[in-house]
Amino acid sequence: MLTGNRVVDAYIEAALWTSEPEPGPERERRDRATLSPQAIETALADCTAFMAHNAPDVEALDLSQVGHDFWLTRNSHGVGFWDRGLGEVGARLTRAANRFGESALYVGDDGLLYFT
Repeated sequence: MLTGNRVVDAYIEAALWTSEPEPGPERERRDRATLSPQAIETALADCTAFMAHNAPDVEALDLSQVGHDFWLTRNSHGVGFWDRGLGEVGARLTRAANRFGESALYVGDDGLLYFT
């Protein structure tokens, strides 16, 4: 595990999984080992805020799935909270994730990954 926080680790896993590699040598380097400290801080801050604002709706859910769905939903991928059969809870979590806006990974000048 990267941080020991199931939500954050799943969020980062989904971000890495859905990010398009750039051409060139960075292509092989898109993994957890190349995340910048700022990327980890950003993921932790976003996930912490999401969990705090949605505690009643996420408390009974699998935390790893919450991390994946938060990333997928906020970035308008074809699956997410609305796709889990959660009814109104899924609708509320979808709206909450969308309020965070889209995010993406990019390779910085130092070769490390950062979130936009």
